Amino acid sequence: MPENTLSAARTDPAKLNLIGLAGRDLEEFFDGLDERPYRARQLLGWLYQRDVLDFGQMTDISLKLRKRLELIASLSLPDVIREEGSVDGTRKWLLDVGSGQAVETVFIPEPGRSTLCISSQAGCAMDCSFCATGKQGFNRNLTAAEILGQVLIA
Repeated sequence: MPENTLSAARTDPAKLNLIGLAGRDLEEFFDGLDERPYRARQLLGWLYQRDVLDFGQMTDISLKLRKRLELIASLSLPDVIREEGSVDGTRKWLLDVGSGQAVETVFIPEPGRSTLCISSQAGCAMDCSFCATGKQGFNRNLTAAEILGQVLIA
């Protein structure tokens, strides 16, 4: 995969990223649009059960509401800067979390189970020799959207 540079602005700041919002917060969001609370459950189902990040594909949501969501909200994941894989199935992603910062996410398959290593901070004070995130030093805690984004990408 080609290596990208870190982007300064990953999404439209005027749009609310719905990834990372708790169910209650999504219900309040839809209530503010004069929609019923079940819309939050529909959206969560599309995101976390069907892996759909495009409002246009959420066919049990009215076309009118899908178009409105496209105008005011986003379903934004961190940009993948680099992706690597090894013969044992281990996969590693370097992800852009904005402001010149990146985090590393690693999927490690094992017999009978798998491990997913995600970052909860941009940078880390531990400075582990095997981890790109630790090379930055600690910068900030990640948002819920940035943490969930790692899981969705992996």
